[in-house]
Amino acid sequence: MSNMSASTVLARKWRPKNFAQLAGQQHVVQALTNALSQNRLHHAYLFTGTRGVGKTTIARIFAKSLNCLTGITATPCGECSACKEIDSGRFVDLIELDAASNTQVDNMRELLESALYAPTSARFKVYIIDEVHMLSKSAFNAMLKTLEEPPAHVKFILATTDPQKIPVTVLSRCLQFNLKQLPPALIAGHLQYVLEQEQIAFEVAAINLVARAASGSMRDALSLMDQAIAFSAGSVGEDVVRNMLGAIDQSYLFELLGALQQQNGAQLLALADNMAGRSLAFDVALQELASLLHRIALAQTVPQAIADDDPYRAAVLELARLFAPEDVQLFYQIAIHGRDELDLAPDEYAGFTMTLLRMSAFAPGKGQAGRIERAEKASPEAAGVSGAAQRAATYDVPPPKPVLADPAMIKAVQPAIAQSGTAVPDWATLLEQLNVQGLAGQLAKNCLLESFDNNTMTLSLSPEHKGLQNNKVAFDRLQAMLSAYFAKPVKLQIVLGQSSVATPAVVAQQVKQDRQQQANEAIAADGFVLAAQAEFEARVIPESIRPI
Repeated sequence: MSNMSASTVLARKWRPKNFAQLAGQQHVVQALTNALSQNRLHHAYLFTGTRGVGKTTIARIFAKSLNCLTGITATPCGECSACKEIDSGRFVDLIELDAASNTQVDNMRELLESALYAPTSARFKVYIIDEVHMLSKSAFNAMLKTLEEPPAHVKFILATTDPQKIPVTVLSRCLQFNLKQLPPALIAGHLQYVLEQEQIAFEVAAINLVARAASGSMRDALSLMDQAIAFSAGSVGEDVVRNMLGAIDQSYLFELLGALQQQNGAQLLALADNMAGRSLAFDVALQELASLLHRIALAQTVPQAIADDDPYRAAVLELARLFAPEDVQLFYQIAIHGRDELDLAPDEYAGFTMTLLRMSAFAPGKGQAGRIERAEKASPEAAGVSGAAQRAATYDVPPPKPVLADPAMIKAVQPAIAQSGTAVPDWATLLEQLNVQGLAGQLAKNCLLESFDNNTMTLSLSPEHKGLQNNKVAFDRLQAMLSAYFAKPVKLQIVLGQSSVATPAVVAQQVKQDRQQQANEAIAADGFVLAAQAEFEARVIPESIRPI
């Protein structure tokens, strides 16, 4: 039975009233505690951080610390009239302003004019301005005047989720504290404490789900827990929370990775169909898949990081043994990019399954080179038959073009290539093998290979295409494809540089122009066309000529 008031939500009821009750943000608490204990107080403070991490809560506790009737203290009593009035929102000398709805200069001037007057009954008049970055430029200018010459009885506490939008002149006059997103383990521990105090039954797995879904925000976590309590009718269970969040059973994730490890495409699609039939959220599935891959990577590096009471510990450790670390990194990257691209997909099912198929396509041993390698291992007697012809006959594919994948070979041919002034055959051939498309393809084709040493590949990008250098999606995509191709992590570096050697893009454009020119000349010399022009006064539309 819960003793929680029906009218009080958890986020309000369990809002910390002193620094000791605050979960996390110890770096901020310690700094403020020292300042209060030593009475070394600044006139303006700025708290930055994402929503729900404690900016306004810390501001109110700090206001109590400044005005507690026991004196300036890091441990306000909570019992005096000042503390109680601040807790209840009735303290006349604590003025809170939401800048998001009070952006204009007139509001700020009115507030600042009131700052000139002494507090009604308090030691300090405290102004808490939330989302301060929303103020207009003129409002900031008005505030700046007061910040430069503040009255001794006034303290400003500014809070924002976007400090980049605050003028430097204002930032320089504030003590700035950056509040961090809270880790899931800390959020889960606090949720467990709250539910125990509320005498509400729960499952640990349900709490962990809510803690991860809160994305570092304690306020969001408590709001989600309120929903879970309403859904569960008194007992917060894992199944209830999963349904509420649209989360998937972790067992599906392990089955997906198991099918991926076995390169079983049919099983991957069958699992996706099952999830679609249960109306599970594919964006959440990719989020949890990325989270699982992160745990697997942790298990590979620091096995003790996986808690002993984790119900999936054995399964995580087994996958950590089955997958190579570089594969886990690649799949993680594909998962997070797949989630970002869901809105661009024809539908969520297509986007989700395409992400799984992409993982399968880049899995080690996939593709033509992998098929050849597996066949040779399976048929040692075929090893004596001449390479490319034997492979082409066996698999009905054209003989692979030579790729200089060995770093020493690339270094050896590079000087001769540069002197010849021709296109780089090793890089262009590699791009044909990779078949890179989209922005990653544009980036790759406008580069030249500079070096490939110690798994670090350096490409030189034409300066006229420097806009591609900082495109993270294209960079990550190309790096992932190179890592998959060479079956080892490849660290990609891209520098700007001029060269007399033609990039693959320039060569392709020249080939296209040459073919177009040949087509134009062929049409101009064609007898039928010449006769039509002479007899019917026909004319050739140049734009309509296409090479075949």
